[in-house]
Amino acid sequence: MSEPRAALVGINHVALEVGNIDAALAFYGRYFRFTLRGRGEGSAFIDMGDQFLALMEVAEVSADGHRHFGLVVDDREGLRTRMEADGLTFVSEKRFDFLDPWGNRVEVVSYPDIQFLKARPVLEAIGQGNLRKSDVALSDLREKGIAPPDDA
Repeated sequence: MSEPRAALVGINHVALEVGNIDAALAFYGRYFRFTLRGRGEGSAFIDMGDQFLALMEVAEVSADGHRHFGLVVDDREGLRTRMEADGLTFVSEKRFDFLDPWGNRVEVVSYPDIQFLKARPVLEAIGQGNLRKSDVALSDLREKGIAPPDDA
């Protein structure tokens, strides 16, 4: 392709279809600490620092098969324990994928272990200034030419 193409820089937000905004906020609020960025008619926006999760109320929701998105958390195993105790539906033997009540498939990944680097000021703004990358993740990032600060 000789034509200029736009560079992928990141994800600003992910939008999920839900049957009821208040029920969705209650569900996600049971498992995740978050700040509500805002609400509109039939919508709510959960803040994730410099990104957000948009919840969109629709009359008919269709469940996801393999289509999913990944949420990055600070305490993956603690979250899994709480969700297992609540009897949530897990859909993968290999990964931590669950279905929310509207069939949205969500993969949960741990911040220290992945090639995703949040700026330190963003982590501090969301109360996660103590999060650090694992040695493996730092090595993977450096191999790609992404040299994070020593305190990553």
